[in-house]
Amino acid sequence: MNSELEMARRVVDMVRAAAGAGVQAEVFVDHTALALTRFANSYIHQNVADAATAVRLRVHADGRTAAGSTRLVDRDGLATLVARTLAAAKLCPPDSRWPGLTAPAPLAGNANWDEATAHASPAERADRVRAFVDAAGGLETAGYCRTIYRSGAFVNSAGQSVAGRTTEAAVDAVARVDGSDGVVRLASVRLADLDGTSLGGRAAAKARAGRDPVELPPGRYEVVLEPTAVADVVQNLAQHGFDGRAHVERRSFAELGAPQFDPSITIVDDPLGATGLGLPFDPEGTPKRALTLVDAGVTRAVAHDRRTAAEAGTAPTGHAVAEGAGAGAHPTNPRIEPAAPTQAATAPAGDSGIGPATDAGTASLVAGVDRGLLVTDFWYTRVLDPKRLVVTGLTRNGVWLVERGEVTTAVRNLRFTQSYPLALAEGAVRRIGPSTTTMPNSWGLSWWTAPALHLASWNFTGGASG
Repeated sequence: MNSELEMARRVVDMVRAAAGAGVQAEVFVDHTALALTRFANSYIHQNVADAATAVRLRVHADGRTAAGSTRLVDRDGLATLVARTLAAAKLCPPDSRWPGLTAPAPLAGNANWDEATAHASPAERADRVRAFVDAAGGLETAGYCRTIYRSGAFVNSAGQSVAGRTTEAAVDAVARVDGSDGVVRLASVRLADLDGTSLGGRAAAKARAGRDPVELPPGRYEVVLEPTAVADVVQNLAQHGFDGRAHVERRSFAELGAPQFDPSITIVDDPLGATGLGLPFDPEGTPKRALTLVDAGVTRAVAHDRRTAAEAGTAPTGHAVAEGAGAGAHPTNPRIEPAAPTQAATAPAGDSGIGPATDAGTASLVAGVDRGLLVTDFWYTRVLDPKRLVVTGLTRNGVWLVERGEVTTAVRNLRFTQSYPLALAEGAVRRIGPSTTTMPNSWGLSWWTAPALHLASWNFTGGASG
């Protein structure tokens, strides 16, 4: 029997024994094994591995709801969790909006899993690091290669019982020369998909191409955003726009049924698809499945846990988060769909080797820019206006001026202030790249999949001098 599933059942039985059959209880057991190989100054300086099991219990007793968690998973630790959570429920205010427990339902499919990645050795991660460093050709390098194996189970007193497992491998690294950084980020189900040589060569080429940047004045520029930059757009759309709590409280830009994006934009949250990562159910036991957030420019859905779904009069979508009701629910595997093959522009011969090591798909977008900027990455982004999703932030890891379809010179970093939905509104999206890249986040709990985007305008509000 799955050990996490057995543990979850045991905790539900302990609640029943302590408080009677009238108490509603749900248990989420999450086991995560993270292995990380970190390097700096082109040397591995840290190799760590950590495996931990967390148990989250939520109970609803006498109209009151409380939750607790523990990593002490022996019998005494679980007994303490049960006693502490039941005692907390007696002190909590009445919960008139309790949505009830998830009813028994089968999983929509299995999560993505790779046995070799789950049991990857430090030497296998070090091989990727060595290949990255060698391919950088003497440039200073830093970053990490990690693998994650996750297994989990959910059981509640209403009869729902599900279990699953998943793997993730990721590289996030830079090469540096003369103060110029080139970055690569890539996540996959399989460590075998991460080619250190290719990634290191790309990072080094971008770093070399970013030397001696010029300063441009602030203003609105036509842009090609590489997938690393588009990932920030996807992340903010997901966490602040397609969040069910934000939508219920009218803090979100999302208007269901409204054409809020260009018709070329389709956004799908697909945890079980080819680029999906994570468990096949959420911490409330709701099975995950593909959810179309935007269909050909029209906003169709937001992510819901059980509470926000009940408030909105709809069904939960499998996006509850372990932090609880106050955190809302947001997509964890959103993907902007790439251009269809018949719509994707073809890069002119040789353009895949232009200065900043732009891939052929992105190069095809650059070739269509009369005068604008090629942007690698955004960072330190903060939301100024959640209702319009106006975000401010900085460019990072490479910006280049594009003139008449060719990259001409590196540009110093710029600050921007931009409404993300307006940047993708009807008529604002010139073209979409033909392929996507999946990006990891720091904690291995969400992933953003994006193509490159050619946009008509991006509002840069400050230069390197202020």
